[in-house]
Amino acid sequence: MKKLYDNTSFKCSKIVTQQYSTSFSMGIKLFDKSIRNSIFSIYGFVRFADEIVDTFHNYNKEELLNKFEEDYYSAYKMGISLNPILNSFQLTVRKYNIDDELIQAFIKSMRSDLLKNKFNENEIREYIYGSADVVGLMCLKIFVNGDNEKYNELKESAMRLGSAFQKVNFLRDIKNDVNDLHRVYFPQLEYTNLSDNIKDIIVEDIEHDFKEALKGIKQLPKSSRKGVHAAYQYFRKLNRKLGRSSAQKVLNKRVRIPNLMKVWVLGRCYFNGNIKAA
Repeated sequence: MKKLYDNTSFKCSKIVTQQYSTSFSMGIKLFDKSIRNSIFSIYGFVRFADEIVDTFHNYNKEELLNKFEEDYYSAYKMGISLNPILNSFQLTVRKYNIDDELIQAFIKSMRSDLLKNKFNENEIREYIYGSADVVGLMCLKIFVNGDNEKYNELKESAMRLGSAFQKVNFLRDIKNDVNDLHRVYFPQLEYTNLSDNIKDIIVEDIEHDFKEALKGIKQLPKSSRKGVHAAYQYFRKLNRKLGRSSAQKVLNKRVRIPNLMKVWVLGRCYFNGNIKAA
């Protein structure tokens, strides 16, 4: 039965999420059951594309990414794929009418990781839009369940949250990006190394994104509000921890939030119905 295969495909996307991100997996538990599989499918799709450009160093990354994109569009056209990650994702795209422009922008940013290792102000804005903002917009399509008026109302906040998440990841992973992948995502670092002053400017910029994003989180439907707020709380705590850390520490050690703190954030968001800045 096709339904059995589709359910299995969503379970595969769930496994990918659990294997690659304990934090994200925990946050999804706060979403209504009716939308969890769709969020898993989006994570699986973007994670596999990201893995191609970030970790498959002994393979032809460009060829793999092109094939991944080609296979997705074949799956969407046929309504099925024997790749369970792509099968679950195309089902979600169809169900929530996710704009193809969002998917194209995402693939474009992934492809730029194969071609560029430094970004100016305009280039990084375009990259963040494609690598993070559009992922937030895909999820927003699910959260509002086809309500285009609500989608347009919350679009800017969703993008600001996606930007904040991506910038926090950039700062947290700067050691690996610079030393292993030879990438510099912050234009401020094009001609200099990370200093405490530059780090503080970056952290403050991220805080501003979080402040604007919170306005939209408060207006999300109940089915997704707590889950998104948990992610917001986790990443904001991580950003503040990066802010308290020296530039030297950020450059030499991956700053983390302890697992017990993650559980505390999840529990607090679950039991506290009032959303406010942490």
